[in-house]
Amino acid sequence: MSDDILLEQDGRILRATFNRTPDNGVSDSMARQFSEAILSAHENSDMVLLRSTGPDFCTGRIRDDSAGPPSPEAYSRRPEYDAIFGCYRSIKDAQVPVMTVIEGRCMGFGTAVTAVSDISFASSTATFNIPEVGHNVMPTMVMSALYDRMNRNAILWMAYSTDFIDADRALNYGLVSNVVDAKELDAEVDRFCGLLTSRPRPAILGLKEYLHSAPRMDEQGAIDYARSIHSMVNTAAAMKK
Repeated sequence: MSDDILLEQDGRILRATFNRTPDNGVSDSMARQFSEAILSAHENSDMVLLRSTGPDFCTGRIRDDSAGPPSPEAYSRRPEYDAIFGCYRSIKDAQVPVMTVIEGRCMGFGTAVTAVSDISFASSTATFNIPEVGHNVMPTMVMSALYDRMNRNAILWMAYSTDFIDADRALNYGLVSNVVDAKELDAEVDRFCGLLTSRPRPAILGLKEYLHSAPRMDEQGAIDYARSIHSMVNTAAAMKK
Protein backbone atom coordinates (compact mmCIF):
# COMPACT_ATOMS: atom_id res chain seq x y z
CA MET A 1 0.00 0.00 0.00
CA SER A 2 1.43 3.35 -1.05
CA ASP A 3 1.76 6.19 1.45
CA ASP A 4 0.14 8.39 -1.21
CA ILE A 5 -3.22 7.20 0.09
CA LEU A 6 -3.77 6.58 3.78
CA LEU A 7 -6.45 4.23 5.11
CA GLU A 8 -7.49 4.15 8.76
CA GLN A 9 -10.28 2.22 10.41
CA ASP A 10 -11.87 4.50 13.00
CA GLY A 11 -14.70 2.61 14.65
CA ARG A 12 -17.41 2.26 12.00
CA ILE A 13 -15.76 4.83 9.72
CA LEU A 14 -13.14 4.05 7.09
CA ARG A 15 -11.04 7.20 6.76
CA ALA A 16 -9.27 7.56 3.41
CA THR A 17 -6.82 10.40 2.80
CA PHE A 18 -5.16 11.52 -0.41
CA ASN A 19 -1.60 12.12 0.78
CA ARG A 20 0.38 13.11 -2.31
CA THR A 21 1.39 16.48 -0.87
CA PRO A 22 4.03 17.53 -3.44
CA ASP A 23 1.34 18.32 -6.03
CA ASN A 24 -2.01 17.18 -4.60
CA GLY A 25 -2.58 15.06 -7.71
CA VAL A 26 -4.17 11.63 -7.68
CA SER A 27 -2.41 8.89 -9.61
CA ASP A 28 -3.99 5.88 -11.26
CA SER A 29 -2.52 3.59 -8.59
CA MET A 30 -4.05 5.77 -5.86
CA ALA A 31 -7.42 5.55 -7.59
CA ARG A 32 -7.13 1.75 -7.75
CA GLN A 33 -6.24 1.50 -4.05
CA PHE A 34 -9.15 3.71 -3.11
CA SER A 35 -11.51 1.64 -5.27
CA GLU A 36 -10.40 -1.62 -3.68
CA ALA A 37 -10.78 -0.20 -0.17
CA ILE A 38 -14.28 1.17 -0.58
CA LEU A 39 -15.69 -1.89 -2.33
CA SER A 40 -14.95 -3.94 0.79
CA ALA A 41 -15.63 -1.15 3.30
CA HIS A 42 -19.04 -2.56 4.24
CA GLU A 43 -17.32 -5.49 5.96
CA ASN A 44 -16.18 -3.25 8.83
CA SER A 45 -17.66 0.20 8.22
CA ASP A 46 -20.90 2.12 7.91
CA MET A 47 -19.34 4.89 5.83
CA VAL A 48 -16.19 6.06 4.06
CA LEU A 49 -14.78 9.53 4.73
CA LEU A 50 -12.42 10.91 2.06
CA ARG A 51 -10.19 13.94 2.65
CA SER A 52 -6.77 15.23 1.63
CA THR A 53 -3.72 16.21 3.67
CA GLY A 54 -2.59 18.86 1.19
CA PRO A 55 -3.68 22.46 0.85
CA ASP A 56 -5.86 21.31 -2.06
CA PHE A 57 -8.27 18.41 -2.17
CA CYS A 58 -7.10 17.34 -5.62
CA THR A 59 -5.40 19.12 -8.51
CA GLY A 60 -6.37 16.40 -10.97
CA ARG A 61 -5.27 13.04 -12.29
CA ILE A 62 -1.58 12.35 -12.84
CA ARG A 63 0.19 9.39 -14.38
CA ASP A 64 2.21 7.06 -12.20
CA ASP A 65 5.96 7.60 -12.49
CA SER A 66 6.38 3.94 -13.46
CA ALA A 67 3.75 4.03 -16.21
CA GLY A 68 5.96 5.45 -18.94
CA PRO A 69 4.58 7.46 -21.86
CA PRO A 70 1.00 6.78 -22.98
CA SER A 71 0.48 4.46 -25.92
CA PRO A 72 0.28 6.24 -29.29
CA GLU A 73 -2.47 3.83 -30.39
CA ALA A 74 -6.00 4.69 -29.29
CA TYR A 75 -7.20 1.10 -28.87
CA SER A 76 -4.29 0.14 -26.63
CA ARG A 77 -4.41 3.45 -24.78
CA ARG A 78 -8.06 3.10 -23.79
CA PRO A 79 -7.43 0.62 -20.91
CA GLU A 80 -4.96 3.10 -19.38
CA TYR A 81 -7.96 5.10 -18.19
CA ASP A 82 -9.73 2.18 -16.52
CA ALA A 83 -8.42 3.04 -13.04
CA ILE A 84 -10.19 6.40 -13.17
CA PHE A 85 -13.46 5.18 -14.68
CA GLY A 86 -13.30 2.26 -12.26
CA CYS A 87 -12.94 4.63 -9.32
CA TYR A 88 -16.10 6.51 -10.28
CA ARG A 89 -17.91 3.18 -10.61
CA SER A 90 -16.59 1.93 -7.27
CA ILE A 91 -17.90 4.98 -5.41
CA LYS A 92 -21.33 4.29 -6.85
CA ASP A 93 -21.11 0.53 -6.23
CA ALA A 94 -19.77 0.72 -2.67
CA GLN A 95 -22.43 -0.60 -0.31
CA VAL A 96 -21.81 2.12 2.30
CA PRO A 97 -22.03 5.87 1.62
CA VAL A 98 -18.87 7.65 0.53
CA MET A 99 -18.48 11.18 1.90
CA THR A 100 -15.93 13.69 0.62
CA VAL A 101 -14.62 16.79 2.39
CA ILE A 102 -13.21 19.41 0.05
CA GLU A 103 -10.77 22.15 0.99
CA GLY A 104 -8.70 24.31 -1.35
CA ARG A 105 -8.76 23.59 -5.06
CA CYS A 106 -10.78 20.70 -6.44
CA MET A 107 -9.86 20.10 -10.08
CA GLY A 108 -10.66 17.55 -12.77
CA PHE A 109 -10.65 14.12 -11.14
CA GLY A 110 -11.38 15.78 -7.78
CA THR A 111 -14.46 17.49 -9.21
CA ALA A 112 -15.64 14.17 -10.62
CA VAL A 113 -15.12 12.29 -7.34
CA THR A 114 -17.03 15.01 -5.51
CA ALA A 115 -19.93 14.66 -7.94
CA VAL A 116 -20.25 10.88 -7.65
CA SER A 117 -19.84 10.83 -3.87
CA ASP A 118 -22.97 10.25 -1.85
CA ILE A 119 -22.40 13.20 0.48
CA SER A 120 -19.96 16.10 0.10
CA PHE A 121 -18.99 18.92 2.45
CA ALA A 122 -17.14 21.86 0.95
CA SER A 123 -15.22 24.45 2.90
CA SER A 124 -16.45 27.96 2.20
CA THR A 125 -13.02 28.65 0.69
CA ALA A 126 -13.03 25.63 -1.67
CA THR A 127 -13.00 26.16 -5.43
CA PHE A 128 -13.81 23.79 -8.30
CA ASN A 129 -12.98 23.55 -11.98
CA ILE A 130 -12.65 21.30 -15.01
CA PRO A 131 -9.27 22.33 -16.47
CA GLU A 132 -8.76 19.80 -19.27
CA VAL A 133 -9.72 21.89 -22.32
CA GLY A 134 -7.16 24.48 -21.24
CA HIS A 135 -4.54 21.73 -21.68
CA ASN A 136 -5.98 20.62 -25.04
CA VAL A 137 -7.46 17.50 -23.45
CA MET A 138 -11.05 16.35 -23.97
CA PRO A 139 -12.69 16.29 -20.47
CA THR A 140 -14.99 13.34 -21.12
CA MET A 141 -13.53 11.36 -18.21
CA VAL A 142 -14.76 14.01 -15.81
CA MET A 143 -18.00 14.55 -17.70
CA SER A 144 -18.85 10.84 -17.41
CA ALA A 145 -19.11 11.43 -13.66
CA LEU A 146 -21.06 14.69 -13.97
CA TYR A 147 -23.60 14.08 -16.72
CA ASP A 148 -26.37 12.85 -14.40
CA ARG A 149 -25.37 14.91 -11.36
CA MET A 150 -25.33 18.49 -12.65
CA ASN A 151 -27.24 20.72 -15.01
CA ARG A 152 -26.06 20.25 -18.62
CA ASN A 153 -25.47 23.98 -19.13
CA ALA A 154 -23.41 24.19 -15.94
CA ILE A 155 -21.23 21.26 -17.00
CA LEU A 156 -20.56 22.71 -20.43
CA TRP A 157 -19.84 26.18 -19.04
CA MET A 158 -17.30 24.75 -16.60
CA ALA A 159 -15.72 22.53 -19.27
CA TYR A 160 -15.46 25.20 -21.96
CA SER A 161 -14.37 28.07 -19.70
CA THR A 162 -12.11 26.07 -17.30
CA ASP A 163 -12.93 28.85 -14.79
CA PHE A 164 -13.00 28.08 -11.07
CA ILE A 165 -16.32 28.34 -9.29
CA ASP A 166 -16.68 28.99 -5.59
CA ALA A 167 -18.30 26.64 -3.11
CA ASP A 168 -21.66 28.40 -3.11
CA ARG A 169 -21.97 28.08 -6.87
CA ALA A 170 -20.93 24.42 -6.61
CA LEU A 171 -23.81 23.97 -4.17
CA ASN A 172 -26.22 25.69 -6.58
CA TYR A 173 -25.01 23.46 -9.41
CA GLY A 174 -25.67 20.34 -7.34
CA LEU A 175 -21.99 19.43 -7.16
CA VAL A 176 -21.79 19.41 -3.34
CA SER A 177 -24.22 18.65 -0.53
CA ASN A 178 -23.29 21.39 1.91
CA VAL A 179 -21.00 24.42 2.29
CA VAL A 180 -19.55 25.11 5.74
CA ASP A 181 -17.49 28.01 7.01
CA ALA A 182 -13.84 26.97 6.93
CA LYS A 183 -13.42 27.49 10.67
CA GLU A 184 -16.37 25.21 11.43
CA LEU A 185 -15.72 22.52 8.82
CA ASP A 186 -14.03 19.90 11.02
CA ALA A 187 -16.64 20.21 13.76
CA GLU A 188 -19.51 19.93 11.28
CA VAL A 189 -17.94 16.92 9.56
CA ASP A 190 -17.48 15.20 12.93
CA ARG A 191 -21.07 16.01 13.89
CA PHE A 192 -22.46 14.58 10.67
CA CYS A 193 -20.31 11.44 10.84
CA GLY A 194 -21.55 10.82 14.37
CA LEU A 195 -25.11 11.37 13.21
CA LEU A 196 -24.81 9.04 10.22
CA THR A 197 -23.13 6.21 12.12
CA SER A 198 -25.82 6.42 14.81
CA ARG A 199 -28.47 5.47 12.26
CA PRO A 200 -29.58 1.83 11.98
CA ARG A 201 -27.29 -0.01 9.58
CA PRO A 202 -30.12 -1.38 7.38
CA ALA A 203 -31.24 2.20 6.73
CA ILE A 204 -27.69 3.33 5.91
CA LEU A 205 -27.28 0.51 3.38
CA GLY A 206 -30.85 0.60 2.09
CA LEU A 207 -30.89 4.29 1.22
CA LYS A 208 -27.79 3.98 -0.94
CA GLU A 209 -28.95 0.72 -2.50
CA TYR A 210 -32.23 2.28 -3.60
CA LEU A 211 -30.71 5.43 -5.09
CA HIS A 212 -28.04 3.34 -6.81
CA SER A 213 -30.62 1.55 -8.96
CA ALA A 214 -33.95 3.39 -8.93
CA PRO A 215 -32.96 6.33 -11.21
CA ARG A 216 -32.29 3.88 -14.06
CA MET A 217 -35.66 2.15 -13.70
CA ASP A 218 -38.96 3.06 -15.25
CA GLU A 219 -41.55 4.57 -12.93
CA GLN A 220 -43.32 1.34 -12.05
CA GLY A 221 -40.04 -0.50 -11.51
CA ALA A 222 -38.83 2.22 -9.13
CA ILE A 223 -42.11 2.05 -7.20
CA ASP A 224 -42.02 -1.74 -6.96
CA TYR A 225 -38.39 -1.65 -5.83
CA ALA A 226 -39.30 0.96 -3.20
CA ARG A 227 -42.11 -1.27 -1.92
CA SER A 228 -39.77 -4.23 -1.60
CA ILE A 229 -36.84 -2.47 0.03
CA HIS A 230 -39.20 -0.56 2.34
CA SER A 231 -40.57 -3.83 3.66
CA MET A 232 -37.15 -5.47 3.85
CA VAL A 233 -35.42 -2.64 5.72
CA ASN A 234 -38.22 -1.70 8.06
CA THR A 235 -38.70 -5.26 9.29
CA ALA A 236 -34.98 -5.68 10.10
CA ALA A 237 -34.26 -6.28 13.78
CA ALA A 238 -31.81 -3.38 13.85
CA MET A 239 -34.60 -0.96 12.96
CA LYS A 240 -36.47 -1.95 16.15
CA LYS A 241 -33.68 -1.00 18.56
